[in-house]
Amino acid sequence: MRFLSCLVVPALLVSFADAQDVTSGPDKGKSVPSLKVFDATGQHKDKDVDYSADRKTKPTIYVFVNAEKWDRPMARFLKNLDKALQDADENAYVVAVWLTDSPDKTKSYLPVAQQSLNFVKTALTCFSGEKSGPMDWNINSDAHLTAVVTVKGKILASLGYRSINETDVPSVMDTFKKGK
Repeated sequence: MRFLSCLVVPALLVSFADAQDVTSGPDKGKSVPSLKVFDATGQHKDKDVDYSADRKTKPTIYVFVNAEKWDRPMARFLKNLDKALQDADENAYVVAVWLTDSPDKTKSYLPVAQQSLNFVKTALTCFSGEKSGPMDWNINSDAHLTAVVTVKGKILASLGYRSINETDVPSVMDTFKKGK
């Protein structure tokens, strides 16, 4: 019986961990790739913009949202991340990128989401290309949300999640603060 429990418990822990995180996003240390998106609510509202060129070396957290998986826990994560950045750095910004098969519908939806969530330091954007996201960003389709923390134009960390909520903000912010 003891032998069996030694096998089962680690197997359960591994499967639980796999349910939470996936490898997604560009490799640490690389330069921030080009990111051409439609900005529905941010500093370039109603325009197409290359946010990586716009943000250059400013501290930025790029968040890729699988539109099919968008839910309230993700909204709470973004809201709390927005609040945490307000307190952390006046130059910091979140660029949230919706990955979808329906970019026109998403472009109409994002201002409604902004009205509800009242982001201060977050632009809600839509990638109009393939649902898998921009090629150089290496977004894993299994990730419901991918957070890419950048500082000084370099990738500090890429964090892929199958499940996320506001309790994940402190670990993202810890990574962000280490890079400053």
